[in-house]
Amino acid sequence: MNRVAIIQARMGSHRLPGKVLMELGDRPALAWTVSAARCIPGIGGVVVATGDDSGNDPIATWCAENDVDVHRGSEGDVLARFAGAARAAQADIVMRLTADCPLLDPEVCGQVLMLLEMGNVNYASNVDPASWPDGLDCEAFPAEALFLADAEAKRPHEREHVTPNIRARARRGGDRTSNLSCPLPGLASERWTLDNADDLKFLRSLVPYLPQDRPPSHVEILWALQAHPELRANQSETQRNANYQGGIEGDDTPLPGRYDQSSVALARAEAVIPLAAQTFSKCRTQFPVGHAPLFLTHGDGGRVWDVDGNEFVDLICGLLPVVLGYRDPDVDRAIRAQLDRGISFSLPTSLEAELAERLVECIPCAESVRFGKNGTDATTAAVRLARAKTGRDRVAVCGYHGWQDWYIGSTTRNKGVPASVSELTHTFPYNDIPALDALLRRHRDEFALVMIEPTNAIEPEPGYLEQLRKVVHRHGSLLAFDEIITGFRYALGGAQELFGVTPDLATFGKAIANGMPLSAIVGRADLMAEMEEIFFSGTFSGEALSLAAAIATIDKMRREPVIETLWESGKLLAEGATQRIAEHGLSDVISLSGQAPWMLLRFCDHPSARKEAINTLFLRAMFDRGVLISASHNVCYAHSAADLAHVLSAYDGALAEVRRELDGGALEANLPCPAIEPVFAVRQ
Repeated sequence: MNRVAIIQARMGSHRLPGKVLMELGDRPALAWTVSAARCIPGIGGVVVATGDDSGNDPIATWCAENDVDVHRGSEGDVLARFAGAARAAQADIVMRLTADCPLLDPEVCGQVLMLLEMGNVNYASNVDPASWPDGLDCEAFPAEALFLADAEAKRPHEREHVTPNIRARARRGGDRTSNLSCPLPGLASERWTLDNADDLKFLRSLVPYLPQDRPPSHVEILWALQAHPELRANQSETQRNANYQGGIEGDDTPLPGRYDQSSVALARAEAVIPLAAQTFSKCRTQFPVGHAPLFLTHGDGGRVWDVDGNEFVDLICGLLPVVLGYRDPDVDRAIRAQLDRGISFSLPTSLEAELAERLVECIPCAESVRFGKNGTDATTAAVRLARAKTGRDRVAVCGYHGWQDWYIGSTTRNKGVPASVSELTHTFPYNDIPALDALLRRHRDEFALVMIEPTNAIEPEPGYLEQLRKVVHRHGSLLAFDEIITGFRYALGGAQELFGVTPDLATFGKAIANGMPLSAIVGRADLMAEMEEIFFSGTFSGEALSLAAAIATIDKMRREPVIETLWESGKLLAEGATQRIAEHGLSDVISLSGQAPWMLLRFCDHPSARKEAINTLFLRAMFDRGVLISASHNVCYAHSAADLAHVLSAYDGALAEVRRELDGGALEANLPCPAIEPVFAVRQ
């Protein structure tokens, strides 16, 4: 088995031209990388792969003078260059390294190589997701996977960055990828790479304190930095892999067969799963089948990848639970640490009290807490508790509150719900105090609970929530805020904190644990004491991984500007989209409503097309341009400036298509699939 380390090197860096041959101590940066590569356990050969243009002649000259194998290929098509180098070296296994990582740790690289061979995978790395210092990056894969990628990869970023197609193919084969996680916490923010002048200054100040006769280990580097903290003043704050951000930019034209694997996965799932999904909002009926991604393999930050390997900026974010971003390092670390201890136990764990204490500190109405697994658990618990406390049966609702009979029976999706149950739930319009008061008067002394989303598509009018609370209490009922969406998004304590109105009970979920399944019902202690009498009990309500994730999520929100960033990103996106909608003359058919962290898309009928058809075309056009979107802007903390810029660029292209089809008068006739029909209307 011939295992070859191929080092990607070039002279033409935009930020620091010629960086790979700049001196670090007594030798150029490339010499450090080559030395480390030669010390990687299991590696049998080292090759520098550089461009064949004259600008890279100095690299070839240095390699010749220092007895280093070199392969020259296309400057722009790095994938082809790598494939050529692997063929020339007769490699069976390739480890991809880059010359801008002079402080590579051979032992870490060796572990990645062993992970590839022992894990029965087709791709292994320590960067997917990144948990090691920037500058220790390495990837390993079979040479055959490299050759297949070279033959099939079409998109510019696949040719430039070598491994996107390899990773996608491995995941299509059953997620045959593996990642080496760093056991030491917080190292992903360390920057030991060579990309700009600040990096060069930092590395030059650091290397005198490192071993000179062999490659340093990452632990030795950490000890050097601990002994000389003044060195950190030279570190750059450049974003990790900034040159890869926007890798889907310019890939607006969909390739033939773009969603072939989604179609295959759909057929397989439909054979055993009704609608091929567990959630209506994620199923095929809500997407233009054949022209949309239907199944995802993984996410990272604010982006996701589908089973066909297509990359998207994600504006769905798991239907809002992914508030920090996919694979958030702090949350994932907490989950892994708890996984080492166990998942579900025979008795409660201290995590339950730890999380409950945090919720009591954060949420104005919270004096006591109980946990569930999804939003419906919490809202249903609130209804049962209120009925038990008041001795009344009727419930008034405004918004969406889950799938249980007590609520869904009041909607058009009430099939299977007894009429006697449906009759106990009444809807009322938002921002209309007289309408609610009249409803409560018609059934005087019969309402146990009024449950409302405190804000959704529209903001509460001044004084509305205060008046709502007064009216509800005047009729002897309890008030519950459904904060499944607004909690840990609009404010740490939800809309009740944002608007300064405290309900009797509140329900939280979605963003509470950054994607792990958890919900909570919180409220006044005297009301929550009724939990000792009613039956609200679930085997998995105290499941430890989700509790650990929620603690890590809330702690991160407390120490970092998560909520502020959601508002800022959401505002930038909403203003940019609204501007583009107006520029394309579509303000009469497409609009945004709500508040910045969660803006809802609105479509109206046009004289030549129904709103459902317009929505379908818009979604298909956004998918083609690498944006996964459904009915709203669900921003997350990890969405970068490049992500937001990509979304707005996609808006431009998608809106132009909508405008063109409307002007042509045959938008619906030209749709490549049936128009998407809503599951049911909730928010007017």
